[in-house]
Amino acid sequence: MNENCVFCNIVAGKIPSAKVYEDNDVLAFMDIGPVMPGHVLVIPKQHFNPIWNLPDDLLAKVLAVAKRIAKVQTEVLGADGVNLFQTNGEAAGQTVPHVHFHVIPRRNGDGAGWAIVPRPYASPAEAAALAERLRNALA
Repeated sequence: MNENCVFCNIVAGKIPSAKVYEDNDVLAFMDIGPVMPGHVLVIPKQHFNPIWNLPDDLLAKVLAVAKRIAKVQTEVLGADGVNLFQTNGEAAGQTVPHVHFHVIPRRNGDGAGWAIVPRPYASPAEAAALAERLRNALA
């Protein structure tokens, strides 16, 4: 636990939350600044940041819960779709430095939009060169 982390304090019960799901490893609760009604945050109970520090088995558990919540949002809330996203670092828009996934129910015409603007590559060769660099690093 990180005593300075708001999510760790929610896990510890020091900060109240509207819980949606909880087990030994994962907690899901309503976002206090929702993009849309029903916006849920899914977190590992242990403090990890950024995502590449999160063990794969725990990541799988967190994602399985996010998947279940997304399905329920469509069934119970009547969502037409669901955004599932996660950010790492201030440059990516992360405001709480504890791994978390946003699960946001969406409706056709809800006006929430999508803030990320595509920036196409200058050429297929540029994309291929970047792919090669990443592929080599993964090898």
